[in-house]
Amino acid sequence: MKHRLSFAITVVLLLALAVLPVYARWVEEPFLLTFLTRALVLALAALSLNIVLGFGGLVSFGHALYLGLGAYSVGILASHGVDNGALQLLVTVVLCAVVGLVTGWVSLRTSGIGFIMITLAFAQMFFYLFVSLKQYGGDDGLSISLRSQLLGLDMGAPLTLYYTAFACVLAVVVWTQHMVHAPFGMVLQACRMNERRMNALGFHTLGYKLSAYVLSCVIAGVAGFLYANLTGYTSPAYLKWPLSGELIVMVVLGGMGTVLGPLVGALALLVCEEVLKGLTEHWPIILGPFIVLVVLLARRGLYGLALDWDERQAARHASRSPSA
Repeated sequence: MKHRLSFAITVVLLLALAVLPVYARWVEEPFLLTFLTRALVLALAALSLNIVLGFGGLVSFGHALYLGLGAYSVGILASHGVDNGALQLLVTVVLCAVVGLVTGWVSLRTSGIGFIMITLAFAQMFFYLFVSLKQYGGDDGLSISLRSQLLGLDMGAPLTLYYTAFACVLAVVVWTQHMVHAPFGMVLQACRMNERRMNALGFHTLGYKLSAYVLSCVIAGVAGFLYANLTGYTSPAYLKWPLSGELIVMVVLGGMGTVLGPLVGALALLVCEEVLKGLTEHWPIILGPFIVLVVLLARRGLYGLALDWDERQAARHASRSPSA
């Protein structure tokens, strides 16, 4: 098999994520199940960001906006007694798609620092909007007493919520794997490398980037839907730039532009946080240099190390093979 190490890591990681919740219930460790669910939800948001950041080269510094919109779609409807998960999810998808289309159409007409600042500005605008909504908690946030009921599944049940998040992550990973080799993904990656050349070849690059951006926003909104059901709470803080920055760190740490990298990055970052918190209250002083070290030494992140290993082995095997 061409990619032995990366394939083995993928299989082991997904199998572990499928089995660990059962183990957590068996040994009666509710924290482990909650932690893993949170990791998967944030991994889903990081996977959505990877579509535009890793494959499109677009640094969105306001991506938490869509996670917040998904969370508020659940919270506001639940505050009015609506716990229909399908309706909440529909509102999430439509709202994130519309907002993503409008903000993307504006921000994608710029590039570089302009794109970064415009996405950040839109996120801050919505942050102050939700702060001003005093009927929905304002700056204090909104408690969610009713969990979503989605297609007969109770999102308030920890195992149900976990495997729903796991299924969403798995679906996005599989879709991303196909997207990378599909015409859409190839054009998107080519735009990242040389957009001017793609325009000269007749491709409507704005349309490709906008489609990727809107899709990314919708997936992040679904992560927000799950996050609200996990925490039973939503707050304007979900839309603030620190969370967007954390998602960027997950993507870069795991492997920007790799299929499984954001999932690896989310797990690595959150596990490191929990371990270091148990050792010292000054854990950020240790975590910061670790992230810098990984970025400096691993060009494609932690998962990229496995891909680099596979490529070196393939090159070595090809050099040893007799020429035709």
